[in-house]
Amino acid sequence: MELTVKHKKRRCAQLRNNFVGDEMKFLQMAQISTTSSRVNSQEESWKLWTESDTFHYRNLGNETDRLALLEFKSKIGSDPHDVFSSWNDSVNFCQWRGISCGRKHHRATSLDLYRLSLSGTISPSIGNLTFLRFLNLRKNRFLGEIPQEVGRLSRLRHLNLMDNRLEGEIPLNITYCSELRILILARNSFMGKILDELSSLKKLVMLRLYRNNFTGQIPHSFGNFSYLKHLSIGENNLAGNIPDKLGQLISLNFFSVEVNNLTGTIPTTLYNISSIITFSVSANQLNGSLPWNIGLTLPNLQYFTFGSNQFHGTIPVSLHNASQLETIDFSTNMFTGQVPNNLGRLKDLQELTLEINFLGTI
Repeated sequence: MELTVKHKKRRCAQLRNNFVGDEMKFLQMAQISTTSSRVNSQEESWKLWTESDTFHYRNLGNETDRLALLEFKSKIGSDPHDVFSSWNDSVNFCQWRGISCGRKHHRATSLDLYRLSLSGTISPSIGNLTFLRFLNLRKNRFLGEIPQEVGRLSRLRHLNLMDNRLEGEIPLNITYCSELRILILARNSFMGKILDELSSLKKLVMLRLYRNNFTGQIPHSFGNFSYLKHLSIGENNLAGNIPDKLGQLISLNFFSVEVNNLTGTIPTTLYNISSIITFSVSANQLNGSLPWNIGLTLPNLQYFTFGSNQFHGTIPVSLHNASQLETIDFSTNMFTGQVPNNLGRLKDLQELTLEINFLGTI
């Protein structure tokens, strides 16, 4: 198909050159003046020719999408909701369930098959949907690995494969999806190290990789995400320290690394990211103490969980300045001293867990 398209493109270019050349020779031999009517006629002929050429290539692109989608369909083993009954030649593929197309080129821009109990594998043909911007296969039962061909989706902005049965490593080619804003691979069975190269996705706003089987360390390069707001990599098998460079994520509002094997202290720069709303590091082997001014530097905190670690020292009195707090969990640590009375002033507080520490009375 690709060689055929290239050949046709070369042939069309030759035809264009021949068309212009023949018109010039005709005018010279006839020695006629170019009247306005002749010019208009020539312009109309050229317009019709080029429009038909554009239409021809648009159809080629449409056919590529149609065939890619049919190949995707062929890899589906179970379709209990009869989703793919509409995927046939009786209607244009832009009208198939789960498909949206752009108005200009009529190419598939969105494939949304959320929560349809589908099972099967993700066909490599997905990489031929090169105009795709939105791909959502969440809450199905897809098996196997993410095909390397996904890296051909250079326009893709949103990729959600959460809640499936996918496995293997994150394909390196995914880093070619340079327009990605949202990458969600949570609640699968992915394994291996989290790619350092993911940091090349400069426009990423949300990265959710939690509840998989990732190993190794949190990449230091993640500190290079300029726009990242949501980082969720909990419930894996990650080890080592929380990189200091994560303190550079100045737009962060959701930070979760809970239920891993992380050690060391939390970088002090993380405590200075005032936009953080959720800060969850529970169930690791982290240690250290909380900054005395934490309620002042993290004024937007709502969900603050540090349980099941090795933190020590006192609970800062300034914590009540984070007036939107709803959940505080400091359980199973080594905190000492008195529990600040002013925590009772947190009007939105719904859960306060302090058990298994060395605290005094409230």
